[in-house]
Amino acid sequence: MLFWTAFSLALSLRLALARSGVEHSATASAPQGDLLFLLDSSASVSHYEFSRVREFVGQLVSTMPFGPGAVRASLVHVGSRPYTEFTFNQYSSGQAVHDAIHVASQRMGDTNTGLALLYAKEQLFAEVAGARLGVPKVLVWVTDGGSSDPVGPPMQELKDLGVTVFIVSTGRGNLLELSAAASAPAEKHLHFVDVDDLHIIAPELRDSITDAMQPQQLRALEVLSNGFRLSWPPLLTVDSGYYVLELVPSDKLVAKRRQQLPGNATSWIWTDLNPDTDYEVTLLPESNERLLSPQHVRVRTLQAEEAGPERIIISHSRPRSLRISWAPALGPDSTLGYHIQLGPLQGGSLRRVELPAGCNSTTIQGLTPGTAYLVTVTAAFRSGRERALSAKACTASGERTRDPQSVRPEARPPEP
Repeated sequence: MLFWTAFSLALSLRLALARSGVEHSATASAPQGDLLFLLDSSASVSHYEFSRVREFVGQLVSTMPFGPGAVRASLVHVGSRPYTEFTFNQYSSGQAVHDAIHVASQRMGDTNTGLALLYAKEQLFAEVAGARLGVPKVLVWVTDGGSSDPVGPPMQELKDLGVTVFIVSTGRGNLLELSAAASAPAEKHLHFVDVDDLHIIAPELRDSITDAMQPQQLRALEVLSNGFRLSWPPLLTVDSGYYVLELVPSDKLVAKRRQQLPGNATSWIWTDLNPDTDYEVTLLPESNERLLSPQHVRVRTLQAEEAGPERIIISHSRPRSLRISWAPALGPDSTLGYHIQLGPLQGGSLRRVELPAGCNSTTIQGLTPGTAYLVTVTAAFRSGRERALSAKACTASGERTRDPQSVRPEARPPEP
């Protein structure tokens, strides 16, 4: 366990290197927002796992400022039907929220996460549930990875409404599906971690939640290399005025862009932007009833050549070997190569393989049958930075009949 703790901490530090830069014109102050925890409480989760998740959520809220003018929290269980443990306006102190989480009971039943997400959308915007207008909305979904119904469409509805989505997977989740469900970039909003190591990611996740709940103003979300999403509080109505958005790149050779939006708009997505570029964004509320000040935010897009691996595919799972593939495979112009790390979730020796740029798969042999592993693919860039992505994999059950063998890297065949 000591090995795995150190390994997970190192991975968290690596992932932190990939964060994009967003600067607000005002100094950040105390967080304020509605925070909804969505916990997998179904029969697919053991009682022990649920108790560890409950401790983890209590750890997350332990130092947050709760109150009518600060953070409010709600907890919803995923089961055959969604169940609200407590609403946003039920508890007004951090100790009361912590105590309510501590005594929450597992509901069992099916894992109908999609149904629970539709319910969560109603709760996040329902005044009867204590939700507030004009404050940031954050959803933290803790799951063992599986769902009996579709998750993508209801999760996209939440993100379209400006909800910031964090996902913590403690089990066998589909990496591609969870990456698409979480807010972008995935390395900041999606965590794969063993249930016994949840405490490792708690400080970083708490800080990310707090950042997402700063007093709502013009904010940049889901920053990528070619665009980002903007969100702001409802300052106008469709009848009281309109908004003008201005986008000014640091590259003076690129023209300024303007966009007029109706008064009921609260978000906009800028696309077709240049990578690794600073942009000054101004929101101008034009009201026919009162004078409103403009809002500003500075955003830096990610470096295109440092996008890193976006998906990992585990195939050919046998008792003593796994085939690991990833995409995209970056060439030597941008990367020095890849580090592949693999270690058993229950502790044990760490395997590390160095592969040259251009490779996109390898077969790792000499593994233990019927064992769950965490696989991490790290792209090392010429700039000195690294980008990592992790996935869980499990070898097939079988007898140990052969001695461990070495790792055989496989280069991607040249394209015709």
